[in-house]
Amino acid sequence: MENLPIDSAKRLENLRDEVRKLVPAAQRGGVRVAFGVETVDDRIMGNGLSVSALHEVAAATVGPADDASATLFVAGIAARAKAKSPVIWIVSRFDLFAPGLQQAGLPPEQLLQVEARKDEDALAVMEDALRHGGAGAVVGEITRVSMTATRRLQLAAEEGATMALLLRRWRKPGVDPLMEPSAAVTRWRIGCVPSAALPVMGIGRPRWRVSLVRQRGGEPHDWILEGCDAQGRLAVPAELGNGSATPARRQERQDIAA
Repeated sequence: MENLPIDSAKRLENLRDEVRKLVPAAQRGGVRVAFGVETVDDRIMGNGLSVSALHEVAAATVGPADDASATLFVAGIAARAKAKSPVIWIVSRFDLFAPGLQQAGLPPEQLLQVEARKDEDALAVMEDALRHGGAGAVVGEITRVSMTATRRLQLAAEEGATMALLLRRWRKPGVDPLMEPSAAVTRWRIGCVPSAALPVMGIGRPRWRVSLVRQRGGEPHDWILEGCDAQGRLAVPAELGNGSATPARRQERQDIAA
């Protein structure tokens, strides 16, 4: 650039600035929220979820158990996005269960609930909250959303450096919410699987099939994981079944196969 005329050098620098603005913050690096589970983080571009980005989550089926699992999965991520910062949760169905969210790492004093009866209202509140930048994360429960609306949410998340979590509600059986196009950086599908048997009467830690359906710049994958603990953290089941093995265990299996 030293040999370029001053005007040309300035134009080149301005062009670079414009290019930087066009590249999503999620692809430029920045703050990320890791799951703390090696087998998951290793599969995610950047080893964690970008804070300045939109992420989508849907239940595997219309069933209430899968719906609750997807809700708790979102709560765990939101709880870890920015420690001790309030999480704004825009609800479409007024059924959030505070004790359940607390068990997933999101205590009532960290939660601000906003009620919106229409998707359009929820999206508008979500976008404003993201641009403000004061929340730890912004969660929106949505049934219908256009590609244009998700692009606006992505841009708002970048502008406010705040994680946007879109919890896609099923409209009716057979209509998968994640079949619609979206600008989300990652898209997830969460479903229940049987818990481990206990040696005594009781209910074991929940287990989920966690599917990374899509991510920018990376491949899809799925795991069997134990549900969120009181800090919003997931865990690999002790027996490491159904493809959830650590890289070391995968290498061990490859060595045996060879």
